[in-house]
Amino acid sequence: MTDAIRVSSPITGTDKEMSFEAGRLAQLADGAVLARLGGTMILATVTAAKSVREGMDFFPLTVDIEERAYAAGKIPGAFFRREGKLSDQAILICRLIDRPLRPSFPKGFRNETQVVGTVFSADQENPHDILAINAASAALMISGIPFDGPIGAVRMAYTTEGEWVPHPTYAEGDEASFELVVAGRALSDSVESDVAIMMVEAGGTEGSFERYAQGAPKVTEEVLAAGLEASKLWIREAINLQRELVREFVAARGPLPPFPFTPVVDYGDDVLARVEAVGAERLNEANAILSKAERNAALDAATAQIAEELAGEFEGRAGEIKAAVKALTKQLVRRRIVDEGVRMDGRGVTDIRPLSAEVDLFPMTHGSALFQRGETQVVNVSTLAMPRMRQLVDTITPDEYRRYMHHYNFPPYSTGETGRVGAPKRREVGHGMLAERALVPVLPSEEEFPYTLRVVSDVMQSNGSTSMASVCGSTLSLMAAGVPIKAPVAGIAMGLVYDGGEYVTLTDILGSEDAFGDMDFKVAGSADAVTALQLDTKIDGLPADVLARALHQAKEARLQILEVITSVIAEPRSEVSEMAPKIVTMEIPVDKIGEVIGPKGKVINTLQQETGADIAVDDNGVVGTVTIGAKDGHAVEEARRRIALILDPPTAEVGAVYEGRVVSIAKFGAFVNLLPGRDGLLHISKMAPLNGGRRIGQVEDVLELGQALEVKVDDIDPQGKVSLSLVGDFPEVDESRRSEGRRDGGRDSGRDSGRDSGRDGGRDAGRGRTRPSSFEDAFEAELAGEIGDLGPGGPVLSEGEGEGRRRSRPRRR
Repeated sequence: MTDAIRVSSPITGTDKEMSFEAGRLAQLADGAVLARLGGTMILATVTAAKSVREGMDFFPLTVDIEERAYAAGKIPGAFFRREGKLSDQAILICRLIDRPLRPSFPKGFRNETQVVGTVFSADQENPHDILAINAASAALMISGIPFDGPIGAVRMAYTTEGEWVPHPTYAEGDEASFELVVAGRALSDSVESDVAIMMVEAGGTEGSFERYAQGAPKVTEEVLAAGLEASKLWIREAINLQRELVREFVAARGPLPPFPFTPVVDYGDDVLARVEAVGAERLNEANAILSKAERNAALDAATAQIAEELAGEFEGRAGEIKAAVKALTKQLVRRRIVDEGVRMDGRGVTDIRPLSAEVDLFPMTHGSALFQRGETQVVNVSTLAMPRMRQLVDTITPDEYRRYMHHYNFPPYSTGETGRVGAPKRREVGHGMLAERALVPVLPSEEEFPYTLRVVSDVMQSNGSTSMASVCGSTLSLMAAGVPIKAPVAGIAMGLVYDGGEYVTLTDILGSEDAFGDMDFKVAGSADAVTALQLDTKIDGLPADVLARALHQAKEARLQILEVITSVIAEPRSEVSEMAPKIVTMEIPVDKIGEVIGPKGKVINTLQQETGADIAVDDNGVVGTVTIGAKDGHAVEEARRRIALILDPPTAEVGAVYEGRVVSIAKFGAFVNLLPGRDGLLHISKMAPLNGGRRIGQVEDVLELGQALEVKVDDIDPQGKVSLSLVGDFPEVDESRRSEGRRDGGRDSGRDSGRDSGRDGGRDAGRGRTRPSSFEDAFEAELAGEIGDLGPGGPVLSEGEGEGRRRSRPRRR
């Protein structure tokens, strides 16, 4: 085994250290780097095909993250106890890696390339996503694969004191108001080089608006711009560490082997020149059509005409002609935006397409809404459920469950096409999580609103930024469902075109403008704070003033959208939908949890059956929480009333008669529930009436759990223990069973004989004697019949004693 090459560097402003190791693991891969931060370790490997697959017209880069359960000392919770499909978290990390890496490969590189990150150790403190980005870039740097790197990344948390903290732990991130993930590359080889920001993923944390209400500084556009600028320090440190690894690797192993490849050219310059001469005017006319469907049809027609005209001139090069038409269309669109300030659909650079919104579309849902912006249309539906419906998370992070889930669906008909319908693709998972991140900061706490929440965004039509339309529709449907969100949230997608040294920022971009532009920039937030941000650039660097201008332009658009939302529904409804469960919570002492649940769940199950409410009990080790839910509010109130009686039970009265139910059976008797939270003991010595006046061998012979009994309170001792006796008439014992009982030594043989025993004209059916007038007399008579008259004060069978054991006590009169 060869010696490993290791480099490490401290992280400024922290007591942490990041390290890279190469040359020991996975040496058959083109590049492999083991990265470490704290106790978290991940191996990133990269491999590339040596040739281009025939017909490949795009760069086939794939990124996978393998989160091994053993990294956190766990065994997967799935049925087969092994890792299965990627978790949503792993998919998000794959996208975080892909977004800054993809534009860093040379133009025309079409060799299939795969990046795989395997998490070997997860210390439950340091997240592995940022480490994965840096490790993937480092692996590419030593692979020889053509790559314009290194790429550095950092996560920063905005504290309640208004400071940006680099590489926060999970706990520090939860306590912060906002988290920011930034990736970029250096603009020169200098260790002090400026950094070009390439990717941003950011969002507020759960409860951040509550922290704002308590005085924490809000995350505004100015705060975000300052955070992006501050991130460059730690990005630069990650880049310099990767460069050091490359130097050490080359020094130990020799120069990196060149990776031969032939850039794929989609079209020749001669083809582009002729396409421009023949079709520029026609393409300009087609691009000026406002409707997406009509514009696409016109562009297809123009492309077909140009291809037909040039087919003879460029025989066998039809593919090049189509690619040149697409490239020319991009040039024309960009040139018109920069030179004239006019976009594909005729809008100005800051104009928003027509907006509309409505709520209460579907009668049986808890909250529904439709949001439309131009030709982009999204239906959102919110569903409320009991806390136990929250999603359990089986990952290697400290997260255990998700209370709020946002699911995004993008069916093929939304773009007028056919396609596969089924499990969500990575894009759908990413868009859903972005919309979820935008709403999490304004959600009420679980203590304030104890519901599990699920929001589904179904895209009906798509022409630009369906993810931000999902954010707007989510606000509408949540408020319609009666969820008391802290503030309405809206989202907007921004674009950027950089041409001839001029930056033009676009508001509310179309799908084509996203493809033809240099930046995709999504911002969501309330009227006075940003809740989520996603940015991807295709150019080297974004000047601070351009970024600040784009953020403020996005805020102006966001405020316009919020006006439309609040004109439809100004605030959350005061009550949840009648279709939604009504939920209340109660805090109870931990030592009372057992009483509410009962032995083997008897009490709580009975409460649920009799009231129709769904009841759940939980505790945090300090206090217990009872959650009660039902569609019928009366059922909720009845269940709460009964639980309150268990917690503070009413007092039984001596001499009073109660209709009770057997809740527990012991050797010495049965416990009978008289009132909520109040049980009494019916001693075995008082159960003879259930067996025709005969002695009881076992309580189970005459009673069973849940059996109803009419009992009287005989006594309540100073400790509150209640002594009971039976009330009412009981049936006589069957004579054949009585004879069977004598053959068994005078003891009843089972539960049924006790139930069939009873009166028979005032005489004992088995012995022909007149029945004694009381249980004590009957008990003594039976003993006398078996062992003779013991006289006054003689010994009797002890209550609750085993077979044949006796002790002396005065007999009752």
